[in-house]
Amino acid sequence: MRHPLAGTMLVLVAVGAFMSPLTVRPASRQAATKGAPAARVPDLSGVWMEREAQNTFTSKEPALQPWAEAKYKAAKPGYGPRASAQSEDPILSCAPPGVPRIMLVPFPMQIVQTPGLIVMLFEYDHFTRQIYLDRREHSQNLDPTWMGESIGRWEGDTLVVDTVGLNDKTWLDQVGHPHSDRLHVVERIRRTSHDTLQDDVTIDDPKAYTAPWMGRQVFKLRPNWHLIEYVCEDMQPGK
Repeated sequence: MRHPLAGTMLVLVAVGAFMSPLTVRPASRQAATKGAPAARVPDLSGVWMEREAQNTFTSKEPALQPWAEAKYKAAKPGYGPRASAQSEDPILSCAPPGVPRIMLVPFPMQIVQTPGLIVMLFEYDHFTRQIYLDRREHSQNLDPTWMGESIGRWEGDTLVVDTVGLNDKTWLDQVGHPHSDRLHVVERIRRTSHDTLQDDVTIDDPKAYTAPWMGRQVFKLRPNWHLIEYVCEDMQPGK
């Protein structure tokens, strides 16, 4: 049985009002170092829902390159101190959220885990994210896409997810932080308890930012939930 929250998610503008902005702490540009192999592969499967009270994003602005700063200041978000009734948030036109923003959308996601592939099924507009565990390198000459290409590996109890090949049409968060097609996202996902999933996100885009920056999302297991149908098109004005 689903939580009553499902009944409140009827207006797409409200999605932006609950998304956590990726305004976060600085981080090293270097990816996480390789750790000792796990005795057994952790199980991340289940239906998970963002737990807003546990998300630790700071108010410090990341340092943008001049062109990205100008684009950010010109953006019209629907949330935050620069919120506008004429918001130009791409998701309000049903554009895919991209990565990492898909992880910030306050809708449930289901993780389906196999030995060589982890699939994230998002209730929000039926988006799917595939994380390949049987690849050590990204595909060559990737054409940029909305969700990019994600490959993963286990470091102990942590799933390290490396995502590239993203187009520059999305915002990183609901307040309008832009990015380029050089965006590189590294996530460290682990189960800190049976009912808690933690995702530490590193944003690295030297074309748009002068240094990498980080954030954290925390999810709560919802064992009695299942994904329901949500179609962005149904929520457009006049529909």
